[in-house]
Amino acid sequence: MIETERLLIREMNQDDFDALYEIFSDAETMSHYPSPFDDEKVRSWINWNIENYRKYGFGLWSVVLKESGKVIGDCGVTMQNIDGDILPEIGYHINRNYWRKGYGSEAAEAVKDWMFENTDFDILYSYMKYTNIASAAVAESVGMTKIKEFPDNKNGMTYVYSISRAQWESGRS
Repeated sequence: MIETERLLIREMNQDDFDALYEIFSDAETMSHYPSPFDDEKVRSWINWNIENYRKYGFGLWSVVLKESGKVIGDCGVTMQNIDGDILPEIGYHINRNYWRKGYGSEAAEAVKDWMFENTDFDILYSYMKYTNIASAAVAESVGMTKIKEFPDNKNGMTYVYSISRAQWESGRS
């Protein structure tokens, strides 16, 4: 478990289904995805992350408000195909009722630190559809810079952000 000032970030499980369904079935939250998720897709998402924990030792974790114990999103790292390379990608989804309160940045910052402290990766990435301004803002808020954009069938145009271990270390001193 990762703890921040306001959040607990822990492995997700099937008990998180209702809270995650509220996020992933919401059309506004999923406007940068092909479509919102149905029940089956949310259960599959949870199972995929549980498998990632076993396979890699990390995945997307549930983001929980300390004060209430409510699951308000997910954040973590998954191995993603980014323009033909399989790379460690920080991802995040926050319930829209909690947007613009800094929870996405707080969770992503903690996950970034955890990854550099607990894995051998020298670079972490985030990628998003070019229209996802909020996701790009979160990436920038945790020290990432845009390194690439490329056309693709899914997003039309995808932006890629990254931060290196050296950049992370220099920002900590």
